[in-house]
Amino acid sequence: MPELPEVEVVRRGLLDHLVGRSVTGVTVHDVRSLRRHLPGPLDFADRLIGRRVAGIGRRGKYLWLQLDHTGAGDAVLCHLGMSGQFLVSEPAAEPTRHQRVTLDLDDGQQVRFADQRIFGGMSFSETMPVEHDQVLPREIMHIARDPLDRYFDAEEFAARLRRRETGVKRALLDQTLISGVGNIYADESLWRTPLHFARNTRHLLRREVDALLGHVIEVMREALAQGGTSFDALYVNVNGASGYFDRSLQAYGQEGRACERCGTPIRRDAFMNRSSFSCPSCQPRPRHGKF
Repeated sequence: MPELPEVEVVRRGLLDHLVGRSVTGVTVHDVRSLRRHLPGPLDFADRLIGRRVAGIGRRGKYLWLQLDHTGAGDAVLCHLGMSGQFLVSEPAAEPTRHQRVTLDLDDGQQVRFADQRIFGGMSFSETMPVEHDQVLPREIMHIARDPLDRYFDAEEFAARLRRRETGVKRALLDQTLISGVGNIYADESLWRTPLHFARNTRHLLRREVDALLGHVIEVMREALAQGGTSFDALYVNVNGASGYFDRSLQAYGQEGRACERCGTPIRRDAFMNRSSFSCPSCQPRPRHGKF
């Protein structure tokens, strides 16, 4: 699933092509991508056609197109799911594989939403004001700020984390505590700290929490600079290019490879119906850690 760096790469690409443009047409090729828009595809198209995109917002793994014109609080909320993509192209270009929704723009270009697995989607939303004169779609008001947000509160994060009693990786994946972190960047940050993924958050020292958060931010920024992580064609930017942070991964997906810090082979463990990768030597398993 695309995580914060990948979604931010897409957001920045959409900024260049969508902001200031008006939507002149909407084609829904697969209604499953609008399943969260309960009034249906015709209503979705009617609400969007003629509207101008004033901005592209993001919180964690969610994107939204902020609309102006007749309703300053209107937005199109988007989630990429496992395989969602926004691709910008000319109308005459060959149809994008797994194309689900097409937006025609007043400059003659198209924005195509493609999604092989159809876990992502789009829906019309109303935005609500939050602190610092920001707005959020009401459906994601419960999502925490991400660590690259300039208003992210490190002190509050540390306090909330240490009040919990759960594995530290479970906490990192909780989008109501810190958003945008998924399996890849959690494993990379824990390897750099280093901490085992099952370490109990209540027993973490403050210096360990600070070091972990610092590495989360560091990993995210490095991945963003490299266009995100692409293991296959399911994640690309709006121009169809893949990211290359996968070449820099030290833990995630590196089972059997020598740890670059100590030489011990990286281990893979089952974790929450997925996998977790760590160094058995640098990140020793806690005696009473729970998965």
